[in-house]
Amino acid sequence: MVLSYEELLARVAAPRGTGRPVREPATGDALAEAPEHGVDDLETAVRTARAAQPAWDALGHEGRIRVLNQVADHLQDNAEALAQLLAREQGKPLNGQGARFEVGGTIAWLRATAATPLEPEVVVEDESQRTELVYRPLGVVAAIGPWNWPLMIGMWQIAPSLRMGNAVVVKPSEYVPLSVLALVSLVNDVLPPDVLQAVAGGPDVGARLTAHPGIAKIMFTGSTATGRRIVESSAKNLARLTLELGGNDAGIVLPDAEPDGIVEGLFWGAFLNTGMTCAALKRLYVHESLYDRVVDGLAAYAEKVPMGRSLDEDSLLGPVQNRAQFEVVERLVEDAKARGARIVTGGRPATELGDLFYPITLVADIADGAALVDEEQFGPALPIIRYSDVEEAIASANRLDAGLGASVWTSDVAGARAVVDRLDAGTVWVNQHGMVHPFAPFGGVKASGYGLEFGVEGLKSVAAPKAITTPVG
Repeated sequence: MVLSYEELLARVAAPRGTGRPVREPATGDALAEAPEHGVDDLETAVRTARAAQPAWDALGHEGRIRVLNQVADHLQDNAEALAQLLAREQGKPLNGQGARFEVGGTIAWLRATAATPLEPEVVVEDESQRTELVYRPLGVVAAIGPWNWPLMIGMWQIAPSLRMGNAVVVKPSEYVPLSVLALVSLVNDVLPPDVLQAVAGGPDVGARLTAHPGIAKIMFTGSTATGRRIVESSAKNLARLTLELGGNDAGIVLPDAEPDGIVEGLFWGAFLNTGMTCAALKRLYVHESLYDRVVDGLAAYAEKVPMGRSLDEDSLLGPVQNRAQFEVVERLVEDAKARGARIVTGGRPATELGDLFYPITLVADIADGAALVDEEQFGPALPIIRYSDVEEAIASANRLDAGLGASVWTSDVAGARAVVDRLDAGTVWVNQHGMVHPFAPFGGVKASGYGLEFGVEGLKSVAAPKAITTPVG
């Protein structure tokens, strides 16, 4: 079954006058109305998911893998309609690393998760006993997603949970409910009934979901502040948690780096999804010997990358997704100006494109302590900080209470290991930034959260370990 964009939207939109209006960030035009579910809807979703979960578990790994691959096939058939809806609602362009890229990644992640083996582990085997470690489903997983990569991050939560035999209740971000509801609708064309539920509600629904006694595991991607509240609300029920929280990722360009060879990687490391990526490069420390060449190279590259409306096939960068985040970016850039920082590119809203467009803004001659450096901008502005000693750069990179990702840029990959080992981050990339892989564990340290996603470790995180000990002989 292949749906058009109009058919897919009609599946998930509320009847006119009954829901919450959703507007396209790129144009301000009305898109549709999203249903507004309440706490009673959530209670029904949790109850029915709990009832459906045992039968889903009973299919076994092979049965669930077969179904998940059928889901992937169905999503592939409807990829273009899903990308059109995502582009309109989230604002990201169709092309480049935009909506079509995200939908493709969503499908690829589902297939990779289905293909990830999780064999029993023999942890003790001696003359008296044999102990085997196996992993069993937890029950119902709450998947609470963000607005920046709603489909792909949503699948990061949904796929491993289903793979391990759990049922899932999804709460989309209030900024992008329609895209996530559409994804869930398509998945449910193939899944058995009630295994996957979606509840598009406000803060009251989120608060009840994270405190619900029927929820065994919470997966959340979003701000550190919200993550802290989830920890508090889940404490009474001792729900397991995977929290991927705010990042303010540092990149360090070492003095032996070749500027011409790293500019493209630096640019997209910082401005993937127009900078609205948790593990984007958000603070760039460049050795003084290379500083001007890196700044000039980034500026020249930025001029070549088109920013425009989401459905423009030539656009590679889009608007900031919502007004609140736009105002964060604007405030931080204005503060940098007031401190005397040098605006290399951008620096003021691109009103000629639309109300939520902010151009790529490179900010040079800025230092630690500036708000643009110390706060996560989550948008198209990058502070570039000059340093003279590598020890100074490492200390600067580690000084904030964020530790999602970091990167080192060098011509000596082996030699850079000494710097890599000293950076406080869950993932450190060399000569790239923000590239994730479905088999490579991903998670943060410090205030960037805890718990691992992806690969074998990601499957274990949504399951309960059980040690089975039997006598030998």
